[in-house]
Amino acid sequence: MQEVSPQEAQQRVRSGALLIDVREASEYEEVHAQGARLMPLSEFQVQSASLPRDQEIVLICRSGARSGQATQFLLDQGYVSVANTLGGTLAWQAAGLPTEGAQA
Repeated sequence: MQEVSPQEAQQRVRSGALLIDVREASEYEEVHAQGARLMPLSEFQVQSASLPRDQEIVLICRSGARSGQATQFLLDQGYVSVANTLGGTLAWQAAGLPTEGAQA
């Protein structure tokens, strides 16, 4: 599984990667990485079928554990260009990267 720093994740998003936040809606509404699309892990297996296979996908959660599970799931489904954000949203915020939401 490929894991990237928050800074690398942001660079990939700027280059066209899709950023998927797999936390629950209440967590996402509080604060999320700028540009992240919500797809809760609890619904991920069903919703992931809508994800493009021809675009890089970067996953993020609070600390990296749930997004790691989602990353592995996509790899198991045959997705090739997938990465997990090390440290998740906590590391994204600590790095001073842009966020959105009620606490942003």
